[in-house]
Amino acid sequence: MKKFLSIVSLFACLLSYAQAKAPFTGKRDFVIEDGSNGSGTPAYYVDVKNNGDVHFGFIQVNQADGKETKEEMNAGKYNPTVMKVRFKTYNETFYVKFDKDKIYLTDAKGTVKKSDDCCPVSEMAELNCPCSGKLYR
Repeated sequence: MKKFLSIVSLFACLLSYAQAKAPFTGKRDFVIEDGSNGSGTPAYYVDVKNNGDVHFGFIQVNQADGKETKEEMNAGKYNPTVMKVRFKTYNETFYVKFDKDKIYLTDAKGTVKKSDDCCPVSEMAELNCPCSGKLYR
């Protein structure tokens, strides 16, 4: 009976893993929060590989001297609930989840964050907007 339960449990785990298929493959650019520092705002991207690995990266060009800084990291297999992004260059860590068209800034549990910084400029009167952005090809 224990073997049967182990096999059923293993099958259920494999089935749930198979259901977490990435919503797309390829590279998409995104902006969640608009930056306003003097060195240039990083251009972030997500790159979903055919094997389900998800890579996040950024490219930043310093507007003063033209120096380019970039980094890419492997966040592991696609997880629709939450993914941890950690860039070593600037010691930056954040959590996101994404679907086919949008990416969301979340907490470690996958709850979408809300902030005044996430409100679009066109909606200046709004406060505490959900932190999300479009995924661009």
